[in-house]
Amino acid sequence: MGHVLEAVQTDIYVRFQKASGNECYFFCADDTHGTPIMLAARKEGIAPEQLIDRVRKEHYRDLSGFLVEYDNYYTTNSEENRALSEEIYLSLKEKGHIAEREIEQAYCDHDKMFLPDRFIKGTCPNCGSTDQYGDSCEVCGATYSPKDLKDSRCSLCGTPPVTRNSKHIFFKLGDFSEYLSDWVEKGTRVAEGVRKKLKEWFQTGLQDWDISRDGPYFGFQIPGETEKYFYVWLDAPIGYMAASLNFFKGDRGRFDSFWKDEESEIAHFIGKDILYFHTLFWPATLEGGGYRSPSLVHVHGFITVNGEKMSKSRGTFIRAEDYLKHLDPEHLRFYLAGKLGPGMDDLDLSFDDYTAKVNSDLVGNFVNLVSRVSTSILDKLDRRLGKLSPDGKMLLEELRSSSEKIREWYETRNYGRVMRECSRLGDIANKYVNDLAPWTQIKEDPEKARETVTVGLNAARILAVYLFPVVPKISSKVYKLLGINDPPSFSDLYSDREEITIAPYEMITKRVEEKAIQVMIEENKTPVVETTSPPTTNFKTDGIANFSEISIEELGKIDLRVGLIMEAGPVEGADKLVQVKLDLGPIGHKNVFAGIKASYQPETLKGLKVVAVANLKPRKMKFGLSEAMLLAAGEGDSLTLFVPHRDAKPGDRLK
Repeated sequence: MGHVLEAVQTDIYVRFQKASGNECYFFCADDTHGTPIMLAARKEGIAPEQLIDRVRKEHYRDLSGFLVEYDNYYTTNSEENRALSEEIYLSLKEKGHIAEREIEQAYCDHDKMFLPDRFIKGTCPNCGSTDQYGDSCEVCGATYSPKDLKDSRCSLCGTPPVTRNSKHIFFKLGDFSEYLSDWVEKGTRVAEGVRKKLKEWFQTGLQDWDISRDGPYFGFQIPGETEKYFYVWLDAPIGYMAASLNFFKGDRGRFDSFWKDEESEIAHFIGKDILYFHTLFWPATLEGGGYRSPSLVHVHGFITVNGEKMSKSRGTFIRAEDYLKHLDPEHLRFYLAGKLGPGMDDLDLSFDDYTAKVNSDLVGNFVNLVSRVSTSILDKLDRRLGKLSPDGKMLLEELRSSSEKIREWYETRNYGRVMRECSRLGDIANKYVNDLAPWTQIKEDPEKARETVTVGLNAARILAVYLFPVVPKISSKVYKLLGINDPPSFSDLYSDREEITIAPYEMITKRVEEKAIQVMIEENKTPVVETTSPPTTNFKTDGIANFSEISIEELGKIDLRVGLIMEAGPVEGADKLVQVKLDLGPIGHKNVFAGIKASYQPETLKGLKVVAVANLKPRKMKFGLSEAMLLAAGEGDSLTLFVPHRDAKPGDRLK
C-alpha cells in the first residue's frame, strides 16, 4: 500500500497539471538491479530478465487498477538507461569527481562472490544472539562490521566467508557540498522539514559514495572495468531520464528540453526512506553529469493500517490486488487525498475513518448532489435542463470563487485542503437544492423545478472539475451525464450547461459496506499456529544462547526505571535503529540507540513513557554512545515496548 500511496499522490499532481492545460508527463521505472534480484531469480530457476519482466507487469497492473495513469512505466534495465548511466559516469570521471581505493569485503569461496552485509549471518558480538545479519542485530539493535560477527556464514550456502581486498569506485560527493547547500536553500524545492534534515547532514560532512559492486551482480558493467558494476542507486534514478528518452523515441531535442532546459520543471515524489539518495546524490550526479537538477522533491511519510504497522496475522498487510478485489479504488484515492499535505508526516489508513469519510464526504455530499437532481425529477422533465436563475448564477459564482486557492493547494500538494474545501462547497450546493426542494416544486411549478436541477447539476459540474485529479472516473461520469466526452478541466469552470437534454442517470459510486472490509481483512489473515511442547529444563529462546536461573542478588543489579522519551529520530545508515533522548528523572537524560524502527516510526515516540535498563554500561557504537536499553517484547521485527501505568513518573524504579 505504500507504493500505492506514492503513485496516487503523484497521479493527482499530474492530473491537476494536465487539467490546468500544462504539458506534463508522468514517468516511472521499476528498480531492477542488484544482488537480491539475481538471487531471487536463481532461486526460481529463471533468468533475472524474466523475473523483472514479470514483476514489472504485476506492478503496472496493480497501479493501473488504482487509476494511476503513467505516460511511460518503464524499467531501469534498458539500453537507454545503460547509455545514460555510462555517459554521466564518464562525465563525472573526466571532471575529477571519481576516486578509487581498496576496501575489505567478505567473500564466499563456495558461491564465488563478494557478499553484501545482508547476505552474511552469525552471532551478534554484543549480546550473543544467533542468526543475525552482518550489519546489525535485530535483538539488541547493535550495529557492527561483518568482520566483527561471530561464527559468520554465507546466508546462501552456510560456508564461512573469507576476507578479500577489492578495488571500489567512489563518487566524491563532498565536491558538491557548496552546490547542494545552495540547491537546498533555493526556492521551494524541498519542504522545511526536509531542509532541516539536510542541514544536519551538511554539518556532519558529506562522505564519498561507493558506486561500485563486485560481480557476479545483475546490473550495468562500469565502463573500462572488469567485473565491476554500478551500484543500483547510481543507475536507478537515471531510470527517470531513460523512461523519458524512451517515451520521446530517442529524440534528444525533446529530452533535453526537460533535462537541460531550466525553464521546464522536474518533480520527484518519494518516500522519506530514500531522502538521502534523492536530495544529495541525485542532484550532485545530475550537476556533475551536465544536466539540470530537480525543481521539486516531494517527500511523503509511511503508511500504517488501523494505527499499527501492517500485520499479516491481523489481516492488515494489504496488497494492492487484495484491496482491488473487494473495494473501490477511487474510494481509497479520495481518502488518501484527504490526509495528504505538503509535509512528510506518516499517514494512517483507519478503515472506520475511511468508511465514514467516503460515505459522508464523497457519496453523501458530492454524489448525492448529482443523483438527487438527475434521477426521477429530470425524468418527469423529459431530462431537459432549463435556464439558470439569477440566484443560481450567484451560487455558481461562489463555487467558482474558490478556484484559485484550490489550484494553489494542488500545486503545493496540499490535497487535504482541497478535499475540505470541496466538502464545504458541496454543503453549500446541497443546501441550495434542499431549500428549494425541486421534488416539491415539480408538483406546483415544473419550470421552477427545472431551474433548480439546472443549477444543481452545474454546481456538480464545477465540483467535478475540482475533484477530477482525485476521482477521475467519478468526475468523468458527471461530465458524460451532461453530454461532455472530454475529461474535466479548469478551463471548463465557466462553461455552464443550459437548455440541453442530458443522458440517463447511471450509478456513479456506491457506499462503502463494512462487510466488504471485514471480508478483505479475514481473507488476508495469516493463521497463527500455536504449538504445545512438553516442559523441559533446558531450552533456548530468541536472543539467549543458554537460559539459566539467576539469584535474587543478581536480579538486584538490574536497575529498571520509567523513562520519558523527549526526542526520537532515525539513525542515518542504520535501517533498524532509532535514536532516543530519554528522561530518567533524578538520574538525568540518557542517549539510547534502540533497534525498534521496524515497529515504531520515530515521530510517534515523543512523549511516550517506557521502561529502560538505566544502569547498563555505556556502549560505544559508530553512531555515538548508547547509555541505556529499552525493554520490548516480540519476535523478529515485530516488537512492542513496555509502557508503564500513566501515573508512573520518569525515574520511578520498577520493583
